Amino acid sequence: MFEKNLKLAYLLDFYGDVLDEHTRSVMKAYYDDDLSLAEIAEGVGISRQGVRHVIKKGEEQLSFLEDRLGLAAHYEELERAVELIDGIKKGLTDGSIESEKAMATLSEIQDIIITR
Repeated sequence: MFEKNLKLAYLLDFYGDVLDEHTRSVMKAYYDDDLSLAEIAEGVGISRQGVRHVIKKGEEQLSFLEDRLGLAAHYEELERAVELIDGIKKGLTDGSIESEKAMATLSEIQDIIITR
């Protein structure tokens, strides 16, 4: 069975515009619209196996881009940094965080941002 890798759906959001129009539309139909291979094949006028081939090639391209550029991983790191900042802000506001802990967390955030 051909199983969906939801990480690839996430990568499609980041790198989808780099794919050619045909590949992008097939992959969006599969990942975003949750259409079956048969439904996509009927819609674009190719075989089910042809749709599977287009999706696999698109997935390879997306994985290659993420391996080389790392934009999705970096975005996740930045989201984590924002969550940490929000936690510090809340803790400083309500007095539940000590300055030492806040400084350690800020150092962690700095590491996240600078390592990229």
